[in-house]
Amino acid sequence: MAKRKGMDRRQFVRTTGVAAAATVLGPTIWVKRQQKTLKIIQWSHFVPAYDAWFDKYAKDWGTAKGVEVTVDHISLADLTTRANAEVAAQQGHDLFQFLSPPGAFEPQVLDMADVVRDAERVHGPMVDLCKRSTYNPVTRKWFGFSDNYVPDPGDYLKSVWTEIGMPDGPAKWEDLVTAGPQIKAKHPEIQIPIGIGMSQELDTNMATRAMLWSHEGSIQDANENVVLKSEHALEALNFAKRLFEAGMNPAVLSWNAASNNQALNARQTSYILNSISAYRTAQDNKLPVADDIFFVPALKGPRGTGWASEHVMGIYAIWKFAQSPDVAKQFLLDLIAHYRDAVMGSKLYNFPAYPGSLADPGTPLGQKPAAGNRWLEQATANDPFGSNPPTKLRPIATALQWATNIGYPGPANPAESEVFDTFVLPTMFANAATGRLTPAQALDDAHQQVKRIFEKWRAKGLVAGGAGDKA
Repeated sequence: MAKRKGMDRRQFVRTTGVAAAATVLGPTIWVKRQQKTLKIIQWSHFVPAYDAWFDKYAKDWGTAKGVEVTVDHISLADLTTRANAEVAAQQGHDLFQFLSPPGAFEPQVLDMADVVRDAERVHGPMVDLCKRSTYNPVTRKWFGFSDNYVPDPGDYLKSVWTEIGMPDGPAKWEDLVTAGPQIKAKHPEIQIPIGIGMSQELDTNMATRAMLWSHEGSIQDANENVVLKSEHALEALNFAKRLFEAGMNPAVLSWNAASNNQALNARQTSYILNSISAYRTAQDNKLPVADDIFFVPALKGPRGTGWASEHVMGIYAIWKFAQSPDVAKQFLLDLIAHYRDAVMGSKLYNFPAYPGSLADPGTPLGQKPAAGNRWLEQATANDPFGSNPPTKLRPIATALQWATNIGYPGPANPAESEVFDTFVLPTMFANAATGRLTPAQALDDAHQQVKRIFEKWRAKGLVAGGAGDKA
């Protein structure tokens, strides 16, 4: 204080000027030198080898780019809850990976049109299944960026099905009803002959849609009108009731996403509707059941229609409040450029949203998608990860012929995403299958729920239709 009292005007100006400059320049210099960061959150993969590959890839990418990359993994069941928490706090990760279309989060995410454009310029077009899961035709916004989809074939125990005269497994949904009692009779130790869940989890969400579509019902039509309440949907629910009685038990009402995998590998079921993750787990753990697990494409309904949803759809979103959106976009583009490595890292679990990303280096752009598809067909026809026989995975190579998006025959809009996230269809099927409600009552209840959800999102201008809604 004594010195400050004795300070003359020139000293004061010089001292305060330096302090002011430090105040202005100090933070600016610090920001320039601050290392870039990228925070990623995604699910704990059902094939653990992929997480090991991805984490190393992300770390190496960050080192090369001068970016500090952190990757957090959480369980599949926690993704939506965590996403809602980050939105509520308006802070969190730069890249958020969903496993189903995140249409309900559209107002909170950046438009990914530029990333899609740049990826297609290098690798050729995205598959339509992925486009319909990430693009809203009403708002013309790409609310996510898909790097992969995962086929959802039927997994069956060949020895068991051979004993009942179906060595190639089921081809129709009705085959499951026929097989259930026969398997019970021959193998009383198999507690749940047909292992399809009827609970609030991912696999049930996919299986119930497959049943609905294959009986030619749907939640919406191509123009986003609600059409769930139909004779075809009622037919699907009556079928589910017969299936539950023929080959299932109440355990499936409380299954989680790992339950059918565990049941198949323990030989407590003979058929599940799932990806190849249960099989890879059996291989990794050297379980004898691995050689007995085989695959079939989507089952056909009573009039020959056979659709299945993709098992999961890898979709990255960038929040509007993300701290490093440009870094996140570059990471995605570089990830797609290394997608052959990603497919192999997942042991052929992840299939590419951009088939051209699997083509050999130097392939002309126009030839990349076909070349990438050929590579994938060859890999699944001669599994490099020790399948016995090596051709075992061949059925999943045809996935794009029978896999569709959760909004089929319309887009995966915000309303469809909410219907998915709130498990409206699994609840409807469980109510009908167990007799909690009659199939007609279960259908009417679900239809009214769906209408309210669609009306909410239409009021926000994010979903079309309405004039053609069924009563």
